[in-house]
Amino acid sequence: MRNIDVNDVIDNAKFNRFHWKVLFWCTLIIIFDGYDLVIYGVVLPILMEQWNLNPYVAGLLGSSALFGMMFGAMGFGMLSDRLGRKKVIIGCVVLFSVTTVINGFATTPWQFGILRFIAGLGIGGVMPNVVSLMSEYAPARKRSTLVALMFSGYAVGGMISAGLGIWIVPNYGWEIMFYLAFVPMLMLPFMLKFLPESVAFLMAQKREDEARNILTQVAPFRHIKEHDVLVVPPTTNSKAPVLELFREGRAMSTLMFWTAFFCCLLMVYALGSWLPKLMSNAGYALSSSLMFLMVLNIGAIIGAIGGGWLADRLSLRSVLVSFFILGSGSLVLLGYDNPMWVLYTLVGIAGATTIGSQILLYAYVAQYYPTSIRSTGLGWASGIGRNGAIVGPMLGGTLLALALPHQLNFLALAIPGAIATVAVALVGRRFGEKGVQPEDETVLAASS
Repeated sequence: MRNIDVNDVIDNAKFNRFHWKVLFWCTLIIIFDGYDLVIYGVVLPILMEQWNLNPYVAGLLGSSALFGMMFGAMGFGMLSDRLGRKKVIIGCVVLFSVTTVINGFATTPWQFGILRFIAGLGIGGVMPNVVSLMSEYAPARKRSTLVALMFSGYAVGGMISAGLGIWIVPNYGWEIMFYLAFVPMLMLPFMLKFLPESVAFLMAQKREDEARNILTQVAPFRHIKEHDVLVVPPTTNSKAPVLELFREGRAMSTLMFWTAFFCCLLMVYALGSWLPKLMSNAGYALSSSLMFLMVLNIGAIIGAIGGGWLADRLSLRSVLVSFFILGSGSLVLLGYDNPMWVLYTLVGIAGATTIGSQILLYAYVAQYYPTSIRSTGLGWASGIGRNGAIVGPMLGGTLLALALPHQLNFLALAIPGAIATVAVALVGRRFGEKGVQPEDETVLAASS
C-alpha cells in the first residue's frame, strides 16, 4: 500500500491524450461562449436601423447580457465548489444556447434585452468553471500556455460570429445568427460522456474510485493501484469563502485583480460591441466594419497563445503589464487617419492586448488562489469585472451620442488600460506566479 500525493501526480504528469481531451472540450465550450457573446456587436448596426434605436438604448441592450454574466460568474462560480465543475458547466451551456436561440424570435427591444440577460447568466457561469477545470488538469510547466490556449476559443468564437455575420446578416437577416446557437445542444451527449469532473471535487465528495480512475489517465506511468491511498492537502472549509479572498495577505491583490478585470473587460466589450459601428460612422461599409471585428479576434488568439507562452517563460505580471501598455497605445493611434493596413495592424494589436489580457488575467487568478477558493476567486473577479463589461457598451453608446471627434472616442477607451497597468503591477508577489508559498504549492499543482 502506498500513499499517492494527488497534487504531485497532476503537477508532474506528461501531457497526453487525457490532457488533449480536456483542452478540446473546454476550448469548444469557450468557442460557443464567445460566439454567443460577440453576436451582439455583429447585429448591432442592423438592429439600430431596424428598430430605430438611439445609441443610449443600444448601449443598454449590449449591457443586458453582461449584467447576466456578472451574476452568473459569481453565482455559478461558487455553486460549482459545491456541485462540481461538470454539472455547472453543462447546465450553463444549455442555458445560454437555448436562450440565444429563442432570442432570434424577439420582436421588441424589451424581449431582446431580457433574453440576453438570461443568456448572460449561462455565458458568465461557464467562464470561471472551464478555466478552473483546465487549470486543475494542466501540468505545472504548461499551465499558463494551456489555459491561454483554451481561452483563445473565446476569440475563435468571435471570429466565427463576425465571419458568418459578414455573409449571413446582409443576405438572410440577423435572426439566423441566433438560431445557429443551437449547435452546442447537438454536442451535449458528447460533453456529458467525455468532459471529466474535477479531481479535487471528487476527493472532497469521498468518491475516491472515480478520482483514482481519472488519475490513471492523467499519469498512466505512475501505475496507481486500487489499494493505493490518495492523499491531498486539507482545504479550508469556510462558511464565508468570499472572505477568504481577503485573508492571509490577499486583500490588496484581490482588490487589484478586481480593478484590472473591471478595466480590461470595459475595453473588451466596448470594442466588441461598438467597433463595427464606430468604423461604420467613420465611413466604412458594413462588411468592412465587421472585418475589423474579425481582425480584433484574430489578434486576440495570437495575443492569448503568445502571451501564455511568454508567461510560462517569464511571468504573468510582466506580460500583462506590457500588454496593457501596448493596448492603450494602439487604441490611441486608432483614432487617427492611417492607411488601411496600419488600421488593421492596430486593431489586431488591440485585440491581442485587450482580449488577450483578459484571458491571461483568468490564468493569473487561477494560479494565485489555493484550490479551496479558486472558483470563488475566479467567479468574483470575473463578476466584479462584469461591471466594467456593463459600462463598456454603455460608454460606447454615450460617446457615439455625444458625437465626439473620432480621436477622443478611442482615447476614452485607452484610459482604462493605463489604470489596469498599475493594478496588475500592484498584485502581491507572495502567492502568485512563481512565488507561491511552499504550503500552497502542492495545492496549486493539483488543481492548477
